Amino acid sequence: MRMIGQLLSRSAVPIGVVGIILLLIVPIPTPLLDVLIVLNIVFALLILLTAMFAKKPLDFSVFPSLLLVATLFRLGLNVASTRLILGEAHAGAVIEAFGEITISGSLIIGAVIFLILTVIQFVVVTKGAERVAEVGARFTLDAMPGKQMAIDADLNAGLITEAEARSRRAEVAAEADFYGAMDGASKFVKGDAIAGIVIVVINFVGGIIIGMVQRGMDAAEALQTYSVLTIGDGLVTQIPALLMAVATGMIVTRENTEAEIGQAAARQLMQSRNALLIAGLAAIAMGLIPGMPLLAFLAIGGVLVFAASRVKARQAREAAAEVDAEAQAADPAAEGPEELMDRMRVHAVEISLSPDIVDLAAGGASDLLTRVKSLRRKLALEIGFLMPPVRTRDNVDLPAETYAILIAGVECGRGSVPRGHVLAIGTDLEQLPGSPVVDPVFGLEGKWVRTELSHAADMAGATVIDRASVIITHLSDIVQAQAARLLSLEDVRQLTDHLKQTHPTTVEEVTPAVLSLAAIQRVLAGLLAERVPIVDLARIYEALALRGKTTTDTPLLVEAARAALGPAVSARFAHDGRIRVVMFDPLLEQQMLEGKRVVDGNPQIVLSADITMNMLESARRVVGELDHSGPEPVLVCASSLRLAVHKLVSAQTGGLPVLSYDEAAAGGQTTDVVGVIRLTQPALPGVGS
Repeated sequence: MRMIGQLLSRSAVPIGVVGIILLLIVPIPTPLLDVLIVLNIVFALLILLTAMFAKKPLDFSVFPSLLLVATLFRLGLNVASTRLILGEAHAGAVIEAFGEITISGSLIIGAVIFLILTVIQFVVVTKGAERVAEVGARFTLDAMPGKQMAIDADLNAGLITEAEARSRRAEVAAEADFYGAMDGASKFVKGDAIAGIVIVVINFVGGIIIGMVQRGMDAAEALQTYSVLTIGDGLVTQIPALLMAVATGMIVTRENTEAEIGQAAARQLMQSRNALLIAGLAAIAMGLIPGMPLLAFLAIGGVLVFAASRVKARQAREAAAEVDAEAQAADPAAEGPEELMDRMRVHAVEISLSPDIVDLAAGGASDLLTRVKSLRRKLALEIGFLMPPVRTRDNVDLPAETYAILIAGVECGRGSVPRGHVLAIGTDLEQLPGSPVVDPVFGLEGKWVRTELSHAADMAGATVIDRASVIITHLSDIVQAQAARLLSLEDVRQLTDHLKQTHPTTVEEVTPAVLSLAAIQRVLAGLLAERVPIVDLARIYEALALRGKTTTDTPLLVEAARAALGPAVSARFAHDGRIRVVMFDPLLEQQMLEGKRVVDGNPQIVLSADITMNMLESARRVVGELDHSGPEPVLVCASSLRLAVHKLVSAQTGGLPVLSYDEAAAGGQTTDVVGVIRLTQPALPGVGS
């Protein structure tokens, strides 16, 4: 039985299409035509209701194909009914009943009603749905690159897995295909309306001629007979066509919300107490105008005023609940000793939320805490150690709708995430209402817009980011910048123990005989301070085993580890096998080599004040003139100068990475010189002391 059901479900549409083709060719009896007409009306009604209860357009992705099949079905019925009307002057009980009911004894009234229905379908619904489908298809295609970038950003930030990213990319592609198909399918609706009008004219004019010429009817009888049949035939096809046109309009105007159209409409229409109250009072006032039906206006106005009172009561309950929550959070007596001790302890990473946005950590599949877990996994794979657990708590001292990110109890960044809003990042957002903002991580311009306008922002080509994603992206950037502070001695011990399981000899060569865990921690922190991943821990320990036998100076050990990781260091800045580099003028670099000094184990470049300021000004100017839309540029210099140059120049150039010549060439990439730092004024002979 189950196999028969599956076979029927797979073959229903092909059999139906073959039947439609036969309907265009083979005459059918009137009883069968009645059944098919009823089936057509019910089928159109089912599609309309399905479109209304769909939560988002892709839930009814087969709609464009069904629209084509339904249009062909109606045209086939038009052909079959026309054959019967012109050939037998009778087209079944359904058509005759529709015609008689519409005309109701007056041919003119019936014709006017039919004409009004035709105009509503063709001019209003069909034309509007066609235009919306066309605009929706264009905006959806324009927004695809931004949506793909948003997916890649979430994947890189660890907010989603690779499988989720593939699913979301497939959904974006399916959405573009759907709106493209709807753009074409809407032309079927328009063509169907035109064909229906032409067929009605043919039935009416041709029927009167055939009735008078072949059947011997007089003019009045022919006009009465064929007008009833023509209007009935037009209605039984125009009504399903109107239902399909309305369904088309509903599908192409739906947003990607997780609510049915009825729920969304009720929630949004009931959100403003003032709107309901004013509308109710206006209805009552209009009822007081002499001659107006007072009872009807009073009933409608009373319902609206009652609805406004319910909205006020609901808002009062929500406000009271928020006040209670704030009072409980601010009451020190409600906290026990454990809670106070926990508040006293300094956590490695902490996210503080103002009380009005603690809903971000309320639980669920996409809340802040869940995304933090994904971020820890992602950063562990990228930088080489597990980020400490993140403590999330409320802070009544923060301004409304504000979050703060703390590292070891010190605030390192903060931002605002308004409730009921999403962040739209783009350049063409002037038409969207919202608060302008600059993204705290990438410095991009954007706007906080209402969640209801997220679809409109997508259509405008903006990248839409929810509140939790904004915080997680900010947290990811801060953790990577502060990774050196977060790497604890306990982390180094765990990393060493884990490495010992696969490389026992390497670990034994390094610790404890050559270097202590504290010394190794300083080296690893030095690598992380320049955002060099420590994923390849075995290679780092091998380099330390060799270099640690001759020196224990941390800067020299860091440079030895960087040399061992050379290909991995340069690969981070390579694009298509090429690296964009900024170099020093050879004469200036020679002066820097001559001015190099080592103070307390730290290399420094000692030049005169004029030369130093001249060089730094030139570096800032060269970096400022670079095109930052491409791969990140790097500053290259001699190996012996790299650490000193990093300390001297990097902070003055916005964190420009500094590589040695050996590191830049370690991966075999081609270097493209995009800038040269040189003295703008002649240098005095000699170097500073």
